[in-house]
Amino acid sequence: MLRAAFTRFRTNLTGIGRKQINIDDYNVVKEGSAKILFEKEETVFYNPIQQFNRDLSVTCIKAWDNLYGSRKGKSKNVSTANGAGDEPAAKRQKVERKPYIKILEALSATGLRAIRYAHEIPHVKEIVANDLLPAAVESIQRNIEYNNVEGVCKANLDDANVLMYRNKAENKTYNVIDLDPYGTVTPFVDAAMQSIEDNGLMLVTCTDLSVLAGNGYPEKCFALYGGVNMVGHESTHESALRLVLNLLSQTAAKYKKTVEPLLSLSIDFYVRVFIKVKTAPIEVKRLQSNTMITYHCSQCGSYHNQPLGRITERENKRNPSKTQLKYSVAQGPPVDQKCQFCQGTYHLAGPMYGGALHNHEFIEEVLRINREEHGDEIYGTRKRIEGMVTLAKNEILDAPFYFSPNHVASILKLQVPALKTVVAGLGSLGFDCSLTHAQPSTLKTNAPWGAIWYVMRECDENKDIKSKLNKMKSGTPGYKILMNLDEWLNEQKLFDPKKLSFEQNEQSGHVEKLRRLKIVRYQENPTKNWGPKARPK
Repeated sequence: MLRAAFTRFRTNLTGIGRKQINIDDYNVVKEGSAKILFEKEETVFYNPIQQFNRDLSVTCIKAWDNLYGSRKGKSKNVSTANGAGDEPAAKRQKVERKPYIKILEALSATGLRAIRYAHEIPHVKEIVANDLLPAAVESIQRNIEYNNVEGVCKANLDDANVLMYRNKAENKTYNVIDLDPYGTVTPFVDAAMQSIEDNGLMLVTCTDLSVLAGNGYPEKCFALYGGVNMVGHESTHESALRLVLNLLSQTAAKYKKTVEPLLSLSIDFYVRVFIKVKTAPIEVKRLQSNTMITYHCSQCGSYHNQPLGRITERENKRNPSKTQLKYSVAQGPPVDQKCQFCQGTYHLAGPMYGGALHNHEFIEEVLRINREEHGDEIYGTRKRIEGMVTLAKNEILDAPFYFSPNHVASILKLQVPALKTVVAGLGSLGFDCSLTHAQPSTLKTNAPWGAIWYVMRECDENKDIKSKLNKMKSGTPGYKILMNLDEWLNEQKLFDPKKLSFEQNEQSGHVEKLRRLKIVRYQENPTKNWGPKARPK
């Protein structure tokens, strides 16, 4: 009966044809290149704060099209300023192509995003703007007509999963699938993975950060995402990203597909990830070693990551010129029952994705489009895109999670040092550092936690450890860390403590150069009482 009702509604929708629209009956909202009509009494969900999400999505689909989309058609002869050897310019070479991009916006609400895609993205052949609510689909159809995009954009009334599974049965797939639900994306991932073209782009939003990054619902987080976040830890917003990527990767693997994160961002009250999905049974074997659990201390906050698998290379006896990969279980754990620094209890987080969050080639193209092709009059959040994506671009890839020097200083009862001082100290010991887009005044580093404690201790002007200990209570984490640190330094062989220097070096210079850039790094509250809006009545 439900399917019959959907069919009747779609028949009525397409059979009515273009209606005369009385503008006085609606509020007109302009965003990007689209103008959307809203009824005086809101019955369809719209959140203006998410213009950043929509501006960024347009930019990322364009970047995907340029780098990984269809290459059919004849290339124009384009000369570049840097000559024929300019590989990035060659990749952006203009190509005469017929429209080919098929986009599904599975949870469309007003149709604003789909209409913007129709107006602003080249090479679009078809956009399906789907929603389950008849009122929403009526609004979508009305706005499609008002924006004159009927030739590209189609309103559709259906359950998103039913639509995607039906299309799979009919062998219809999409180049781009956008999943932007109210809450968790979990119910829609399986159908989407089976409905996307090879090398297609999937855009995924989760707004349930109280579950993904909060302290109160570990059991619900596990039920929805198959893992637990870093409860009570400052890196919980990155663990949220990694839990979502793990859900996507695990689902894709069931269908012999792999997921490559192109850009993964923690934004305001939600996370947004852009992934490339392709069929690659051999690469699926890497999923185990790209999945990890994390031990994080409940007292001092130190964390240690444990991959679930390992890959070793060995000689191929049949073909000595090639190496053979062996996949096996990981060895561990990397920690004892108690934290070696403060004797605190470890909490477990994960399983979650343990690889790189971003693809630098993709990020470069996003920044180029944002800089060269987009203007502030259409893309009102262009400066924020530049700031956040620039920070993401400069994150080191091999260091899951981040730490706050403020938090570490509070544990050790020290004055908070300047970020450049901490970075210079870790850099002098041979470790990499970077800022992170997810949280201000925090650092990502591949240094072990012993090096972090050591550098932070030596940052303080008072080098007399005994006087520091005399001012601290013996049972506090900071006291125990300072008592145990020298023993750890004598036993470890990861770095030479004597090389410690706080003179500016390559690491600190890079971070300071980034901090001096005039970019919008972190969004300020845009309006009073902003955030995720309530569902429409």
